[in-house]
Amino acid sequence: MTEAAVSDFRSDTLTRPDAAMREAMATAEVGDDVFGEDPTVRALETAAAAWLGKAAALFVPSGTMANQVAIHVHCRPGDELICEERSHVFLYEGGSVARLSGTQCRVLVAEDGFPAAAAIRAAVRADDPHFPASRLLVLENTHNMAGGRVLDAAGMAERVAVAREAGLAVHVDGARLANAAVALGTPAAQLVTDVDSVSLCLSKGLGAPVGSVLAGTETFVAAARRARKALGGGMRQAGVLAAAGLLALRDGPARLVNDHRRARELASAFAALPGCTPRDPDTNILMVDLDGPAAPFCAALAEHGVRALAVAPQRVRFVLHRDVDDRDVARCIDAARVAAARGAGGSAAARSKA
Repeated sequence: MTEAAVSDFRSDTLTRPDAAMREAMATAEVGDDVFGEDPTVRALETAAAAWLGKAAALFVPSGTMANQVAIHVHCRPGDELICEERSHVFLYEGGSVARLSGTQCRVLVAEDGFPAAAAIRAAVRADDPHFPASRLLVLENTHNMAGGRVLDAAGMAERVAVAREAGLAVHVDGARLANAAVALGTPAAQLVTDVDSVSLCLSKGLGAPVGSVLAGTETFVAAARRARKALGGGMRQAGVLAAAGLLALRDGPARLVNDHRRARELASAFAALPGCTPRDPDTNILMVDLDGPAAPFCAALAEHGVRALAVAPQRVRFVLHRDVDDRDVARCIDAARVAAARGAGGSAAARSKA
């Protein structure tokens, strides 16, 4: 199977820069960003701050660094942050909350990925020297492992209000915040109006090859810039990357509606297959629960040029993005029909029905 024949649904991190981005990168005006002298980086940071409704923003190499810089600024060693149990900052950032900031996580359970206000309130520690100090609430919007679920402005405001009552800062892991904004028909800035900091990934569905932004007050971003340098994220002629980020921020959100449509089409097709139970997607992420193991199902898809990711023993994730189109969706549906008919990933009962 050649690379050209592969339809890759494993992640929206797989997007490749288009011709316009490559041209912008090749012709970008650059300077030394650590000295604050890269004009293209400055332009991206200004545009991102405006898009997110914040006073300032900082360009960083990755979403993980954006989140960890924010946590490092908000928390001190011995503090505790509160997040949902499947949050990216807890599961997928290499233990950096503890490794880099000496902070521990108190995780809450929420099926949709967004802990209820009452649960957040109950998780805040009493002011007692036996306990860590509750310092930060982290919300992820959209929530990846909940299946790309979205939290609207009212839901965000309710949770922020509880955090404020308890004296907590609030950080939003907005890696896919653009997807949430498009799905809700709401400007991204309205989804993070009252939060202290927010990250946004430019290299997922928005299509840039590298980079995220972290936004907040001018004071917060000044502290974040120092933390970025300490963590090795100070880049030099980074305008080469920021040029693609500017196009991603300008043009990327409008394209996300197609990813969401294709996710719904894929869900409808899986709903008709034996042994497969898709979750209704809010955005570009489709989770499919299987009656049997996920690994052989993914292997069967791969035989037909389709890549997907097993995220649980009986769950497969499909992520729609700009580098998979309607033909890729059709190929995925055809491959899934073959896999389901063979019983790959299904129970004995499902195989007998097939």
